[in-house]
Amino acid sequence: MSRLTDLPGEVTSLVAAIVEALDLPLPSIEDGDEAKHYWVLEKRAQDVTIGLSMLLKFADEMPITEAAVYVRDWTKRHPATYTPFDITSAEGER
Repeated sequence: MSRLTDLPGEVTSLVAAIVEALDLPLPSIEDGDEAKHYWVLEKRAQDVTIGLSMLLKFADEMPITEAAVYVRDWTKRHPATYTPFDITSAEGER
């Protein structure tokens, strides 16, 4: 991620917000966790798309920092409530 240091601070903040929004832990193999993971990822991807679309459409009126705040605020509304994959429990099943 050292290349990000060459970007302006507000761009780095927006890119970090996008990465944080889409970087979800893998779901466990329990029933329903994969569907829950997909739902959260889908909602967060929609939020990122909306934030970036607003930034492009209203570039003259919307600062980049506001887009990063939007992405972070909406990410909080869709927390990962499923059980994350645990490699140690999966290894025990072999």
